[in-house]
Amino acid sequence: MIGFREILRGLQALEIGEHPVIVHASLSAFGPVRGGAETVVGALLATFPGVMAPTHTYKTMLIPEDGPTNNGITYGSGKAQNAMAEFFTLDMPADPLMGVIPETLRRHPQAKRSGHPILSFAGVGVESAINAQTLEEPLAPIRVLMEQGGWVLLLGVNHTVNTSLHLAERMAGRRQFLRWALTPQGVVACPGFPGCSLGFEQAEPLLRPITREVKIGEATIRALPLSAMVERVAVHLRQNPLDLLCDLPDCERCEAVRVELATTRGLGLVLNPATGIQKQNPFFGI
Repeated sequence: MIGFREILRGLQALEIGEHPVIVHASLSAFGPVRGGAETVVGALLATFPGVMAPTHTYKTMLIPEDGPTNNGITYGSGKAQNAMAEFFTLDMPADPLMGVIPETLRRHPQAKRSGHPILSFAGVGVESAINAQTLEEPLAPIRVLMEQGGWVLLLGVNHTVNTSLHLAERMAGRRQFLRWALTPQGVVACPGFPGCSLGFEQAEPLLRPITREVKIGEATIRALPLSAMVERVAVHLRQNPLDLLCDLPDCERCEAVRVELATTRGLGLVLNPATGIQKQNPFFGI
């Protein structure tokens, strides 16, 4: 079993210095931790001047009967989901997909949380980043952290949960989406909703040269400078616009990206007759 001191020494070994961090974490990846998530959050706050994490709330989302075309969604398919949707409030727990560490950070007495009804962030010592978020700019907290010399910390997880790579997608011009959320003021439209992240681990070889790595307990900890990471991936996606998409046959957002690229850039795509999903033509450009 590891405790506060072991986690603190591991984080310090990354030699990030006095820079804020955005954290993605799996508590179970560490193995047994004395004090659980509170210990991990305490070590993070003792090491870095600012700590931020995504505290997204997907149970506020609604699916309308119709909307913009090629929006990575099946309109009219959300009757059961809509019936179960909840109003967003600042004290709503983060979605379980975020993990217990972001939720523990959200509940810290000094934590501040942004008010986006789907894509909120919470943190301590990162007020300017938290306050920068708007409905139109959901990724603004990451952008501000990047401008402040921030780092990404992957605590026992890989790039498939690295929310900051969505900023690289947006900077590269990749298609963003429109979603809707339930709030006490009514249903609000949320533009700038990012695409699928399940293909993001494909970026690991590209990012390996700027990645620092340590082991804490059973968890592999990876740290990357935000600015260099986002720039590398954005440049790569401008040159290889179909990269980092997932291969799931029913991923509507990745399909929407492929369809847009076929329409606007003339990239060679073929239709899979079994699934209806568009894929890159392997003979295009030869």
